[in-house]
Amino acid sequence: MSALAARRRHPAALLIVLIFAMAVLGGLYAVLAPKSADAAEATANSGQITAGRQLFISNCASCHGSNAAGGPAGPSLVGVGAASVDFQVGTGRMPLQQPGVQAQRANKPQFTQAEINQLAAYVASLGTGPAVPPSQYTNGGGNIAKGGELFRVNCAMCHNFAGSGGALTRGKYAPSLMDVSGKHVYEAMLTGPQSMPVFNDTNLSPQDKKDIISYLKNVKEEPSQGGHNLGLFGPVPEGMFAWTIGIGILIGAAVWLGRKAA
Repeated sequence: MSALAARRRHPAALLIVLIFAMAVLGGLYAVLAPKSADAAEATANSGQITAGRQLFISNCASCHGSNAAGGPAGPSLVGVGAASVDFQVGTGRMPLQQPGVQAQRANKPQFTQAEINQLAAYVASLGTGPAVPPSQYTNGGGNIAKGGELFRVNCAMCHNFAGSGGALTRGKYAPSLMDVSGKHVYEAMLTGPQSMPVFNDTNLSPQDKKDIISYLKNVKEEPSQGGHNLGLFGPVPEGMFAWTIGIGILIGAAVWLGRKAA
């Protein structure tokens, strides 16, 4: 007992007890304390990036390289951002179905949206680039009149005044926007896929992009008060219809009336 009492009276005993107690309390706090939202998000992002890399290695590395640095068959993806991946893979353009002057849109993307998010997270981790836009800018609800003006100034020369698409040079074409989601329209403006120029937030603000999407949504949903719209391709198909169908009917009627009179 005298030896134990001597140890208790040692000057360093209190310090050792305090250090031991702090270590125990710190360990218990690390194990039992709730994780912050940022820590939980970082963990989730880390999991997405890891899963996205596995998908990338299996499906994309043959063209874009094992580290997405590009190669003879595909460009570098470092710095393109999550928005570019979400657009290209979400519309079924990537993985590329067959070589050609322009990547074709597929009826159904190869990956689920969860897998697309994982691929986007991995590519976004490689370098700074445009992020996937928030839904508040892609679901319509903007200024339709202003959106129509912006669309005619910036987009109609390729996509037609009503977004019906049109031909470009060297076998390329501007696709129809009638069956494209607002999110993908926004991402296309933000990233400039293929022959399309980039409209960053300096060229067209997020609100401007929202207005353009609202205009396209209105064109798609608004009924044609004048009858069949002939695809909204403008005066060329309308003139062709008038000459081949309208005048053809008139000529046929004139011939029929002439024979009847004879």
